[in-house]
Amino acid sequence: MKLAFSTLGVPGLPMTEVVRLAAEHGYQGVELRAHPEEPVHPGLSKHERGAVADEFKRGGVEILTVAGYVRAAAEGDDQPVLDELAGLIELAGDLGAPHVRVFPGGGDQDPATADATAARRLAAAAPYAADLGVRVLLETHDSHRAGADAARIVGTVGHGSIGALWDVMHTWLAGEEPVASHAVLAPHLGYVQVKDIASAEDTTPVALGAGVLPLRACLDTLDPETWVCWEYEKRWYPQAADLPGMLAAGREHLLRLGAPKG
Repeated sequence: MKLAFSTLGVPGLPMTEVVRLAAEHGYQGVELRAHPEEPVHPGLSKHERGAVADEFKRGGVEILTVAGYVRAAAEGDDQPVLDELAGLIELAGDLGAPHVRVFPGGGDQDPATADATAARRLAAAAPYAADLGVRVLLETHDSHRAGADAARIVGTVGHGSIGALWDVMHTWLAGEEPVASHAVLAPHLGYVQVKDIASAEDTTPVALGAGVLPLRACLDTLDPETWVCWEYEKRWYPQAADLPGMLAAGREHLLRLGAPKG
């Protein structure tokens, strides 16, 4: 199991500090939240992108993902969505990141309409992603929070540069058992986002193992080489404890859960 953490847990932290935290606490990778309020986003120049990539290389830490906010199934014209997605793919390519994260964002549309919209847009972006060596991952989230929902779209696209990102909180909230989530996502799976929360009604992030999510059951389904990323949502819950002080214990917890049984 290869471990990463998301910069959603350390909002606004300079990349030098992000790399230091990852290296010092034994995380092989980092998921970069790509938003204008963060240090890394599509508005960076080529020079700035190169500097970020060099920082990670010097620290021996991989950039796992550019986590964007494209909503593949959102209502409206295709072109603005495709333009935003292309910008994220280019950013990932320049950083040497293998993945771009997108959301479904289908809202209250008819599911079949949302599926068709997302599949059409992802299929249009797939050749460009392939050219740049990037895989676009549709996260189990919002309108498509179950693994079966995300897999339905990705399977329709049927392109190797389009995959799925398993956020274990959303599949659990959808009432889907981990073994069922993995079964439908496995053919498309890029990596897994783990977290822990206080309860189904209170999604405030807590230390791994201190909440209600079935993390062991999720990790038990995975191939040993799968990337697992701790997405601690400090950005949305400022009252939550700070992530840096929990990184070492979180890593140890995940390694214990992922250790071979028997």
